[in-house]
Amino acid sequence: MKDLHSHVLFGIDDGCKDIEESICLLKEAEKDGITDLVVTPHYIKDTKYTCNNEEKDKLFEELKAKAKEEGIEINLYLGNEVYITENLLELLKKKEITTINNSKYVLLEFPLGNMLYNTKDIIYELVVAGYVPILAHPERYRIFQRHPDHIDEYLRMGVLLQGNYKSLYGKYGKEAKKTLTLFLKNKKITFLGSDCHHEKDFKLKKLKKKLKSLTKSDNMVEDLLENNFNKVILNENIGIRR
Repeated sequence: MKDLHSHVLFGIDDGCKDIEESICLLKEAEKDGITDLVVTPHYIKDTKYTCNNEEKDKLFEELKAKAKEEGIEINLYLGNEVYITENLLELLKKKEITTINNSKYVLLEFPLGNMLYNTKDIIYELVVAGYVPILAHPERYRIFQRHPDHIDEYLRMGVLLQGNYKSLYGKYGKEAKKTLTLFLKNKKITFLGSDCHHEKDFKLKKLKKKLKSLTKSDNMVEDLLENNFNKVILNENIGIRR
């Protein structure tokens, strides 16, 4: 698997506290079959999670060097998981936040409860500027748990969806599991990620079989776990199988 969403970059959010924990998690990820991984630390305006690109780059290079020293053969890439805010485009231009591997793809997070009143305006502004928003773990937001069809308006705007595959194992509760299962069956998810913070069990052994049973398509399983990830890293357009 290639993992689009993780909190392995140490010391800047609620993920790994230090480089030793980062290395430990990467070793477990490699053992479980992850070959490529994007580190996506939180960026949440007006909180302590506001590490800018310059500082992130330093930590990222330190992590890559240590991983190489430890013999870890996972390809690492840098991104952010950005909590949606009104001046998101300005933050990108000022290099406070980063897209995934300097591509046009940016990983976004919504509030788990009530949505911002101007969420669609912010997304529209991003799309017009040439970015492709990827919404992290849509199955966890109350609005989509209660009204799954509401996701369609975001899909029509060009938003892509990244599910947390551990939702399928009940990590975030029954409603998240039900919602992600529905989105997968209806072919609305483009990527899957671990969203790992500290846990060492990546639960990948039965994932392909579970996805095949939900999507009824070997091709779509490969898209979810590898092909669409590759297109993000290479900054290519993604054709969605629906």
